[in-house]
Amino acid sequence: MKILLVEDELKLAGFVTEGLKHAGHTCDHVVDGGKGLETAMVGSYDLILLDLMLPNLNGFEVLKNLRSFNNKAPVIILSALNDTEHVIQGLDLGAIDYLKKPFDLDELLARVRTVQRRTLVQDSLKLQVADLKVDLLSREVYRASKQILLSNREFALLEFLLSNPNKVVTKSQILEKVWDMNFDPGSNIVEVHLYQLRKKMDRGYHQELIHTVIGRGYVLKGDVTKG
Repeated sequence: MKILLVEDELKLAGFVTEGLKHAGHTCDHVVDGGKGLETAMVGSYDLILLDLMLPNLNGFEVLKNLRSFNNKAPVIILSALNDTEHVIQGLDLGAIDYLKKPFDLDELLARVRTVQRRTLVQDSLKLQVADLKVDLLSREVYRASKQILLSNREFALLEFLLSNPNKVVTKSQILEKVWDMNFDPGSNIVEVHLYQLRKKMDRGYHQELIHTVIGRGYVLKGDVTKG
């Protein structure tokens, strides 16, 4: 998942960011409410983790503005303001959960997984293109009924390609969505992982699914069905 953390406690933010990345998510971090609102509106995030006591614009105002602009990204509030009044206010403004500080990282990750499961159910748990079958929930991949074992990063890369079928995606887009990195023309990290993914998924099969478009990027060719 692509997650935005809006938190001005730098030590806590670093702890949460590392925990999310270790769990296979990408995470952007900003330290004030105004920047958080701006980033959320342009970033297409799957989840926003939002503190309440923020400089420039408090978390309630951030949430209120997000919903007024029809930004429907799920929001989990992280706050030391733990009285019932604040919890109710946050939920009434459109947050889906409220986690009181201090909290355990494992509890936060469990709540993130709950959001992820809800998102998958709303979309689709299983995707298929040609004889490739991918279960997004169990993270199992099969080609012609043979299971293919992928690393977390390889699976994230495949998932991104499946979400853009028959569409050329650039190296910079892959770095941003899968690695949470700005484009570095000198890096070959995308090429290395795509080579490994194609080796596992395409080699030895009659139909190749992942193709290189010279000078432009990469494309997964085929009709993706859900079910």
